[in-house]
Amino acid sequence: MNSTLENRTILLLTSNFGTETDEIQGPLAALREAGATVTVVAPEEGSVQTLVRDRELGPEVPVDAVHDTVRAADFDALVLPGGTLNADTLRADETAQFLVRSFAADGKPVAAICHAPWLLVETGLADGRELTSVPTIRTDLTNAGGRWADEEVVVDDSTGFRLITSRTPDDLDAFNTAIIDALS
Repeated sequence: MNSTLENRTILLLTSNFGTETDEIQGPLAALREAGATVTVVAPEEGSVQTLVRDRELGPEVPVDAVHDTVRAADFDALVLPGGTLNADTLRADETAQFLVRSFAADGKPVAAICHAPWLLVETGLADGRELTSVPTIRTDLTNAGGRWADEEVVVDDSTGFRLITSRTPDDLDAFNTAIIDALS
């Protein structure tokens, strides 16, 4: 195991259903391999039912804690995996919104992939930021004041906290590297 992120704690926030399989498993594996402690949190105990390309059931991922029992102050960064159903559920979840705003207010990195930037729209954190996402939510991000770029990963340090965004599972290597670099 690489110890680049030893003593670093990362909160991975997801819903209990509909998270894109690769977008939760990829960052989980890469961050743990880099030595970080990653805590998977969701609205309910149990597990996360992942989906492959929003269509087929994927493997379940164990939930470590319920999202209303954790605090941003106890973690070094926040990772938001995508998946259409996951992101749509979280953007309407007030506890999820509160957690994302708390990480940003504390100046901690926030990383979001695919549809997860929808949560940045709901929290007002896309405004004035350069970011990327799956192309189908480009209009949502630009209407929220973001500057959308068609790049595999965009890192924006312009205001208060580092924002790392990525487009799709095809960009996971760059996404994971950007998160590790932000915490190294």
